[in-house]
Amino acid sequence: MGLVIPRAWLCAGLLIGLMISATPMEKASADAVPGAMATGQRTSIPVGYMEFCRRQTAECRIRSGKIPPVLMTSGMEDKLASVTKLVNRSIKPVSDFAVHGTMEFWSYPVGAIGDCEDYVLLKRQMLNLEGISLSNLLITVVRKKDGEGHAVLTVKTDKGDYVLDNLNDDVKLWSETGYRFLKRQSSTHTGRWVAILEHPDVLVGAVD
Repeated sequence: MGLVIPRAWLCAGLLIGLMISATPMEKASADAVPGAMATGQRTSIPVGYMEFCRRQTAECRIRSGKIPPVLMTSGMEDKLASVTKLVNRSIKPVSDFAVHGTMEFWSYPVGAIGDCEDYVLLKRQMLNLEGISLSNLLITVVRKKDGEGHAVLTVKTDKGDYVLDNLNDDVKLWSETGYRFLKRQSSTHTGRWVAILEHPDVLVGAVD
């Protein structure tokens, strides 16, 4: 099975190749929904996701128009919490290196093991099958307080952007996680990524 390690130690290689590519500076655009992330220009795709797209081509070519955010009803909140707990408790945290022999290998969980991106992909798939548009289920790359890279799932709702995380079962607003948000999938194209700006007045070119 490979070495089983604490969840908090996973995804140490996620920041490899993660530097945002040089682009012309552009003001951030934020959704009108209070609590939503402000996003900037298209940016570089994480190396692990790029390799995932080479294997799962169709998943990275899905385009959509501007779809309204999910209505965050009590039922929706329960659904997000249920999927989070189910996946977190069903998958044992094991590093990509232990399973695949490489620092970064994004995939759906192999058996009942995987690292942070694998949790994200499975939650995204399950919620999409429950009827939530992929436009509102966005793979997101963050930096933890210890500086390590990490992947979470962002769910766009009418009450703000919520985060599903394999390190805990809580469904929190992105601003309550303590992470530094770097980039996420575009809501209109599954194969594109955009920079995340934690402060709307920050320029894209200033993000490192």
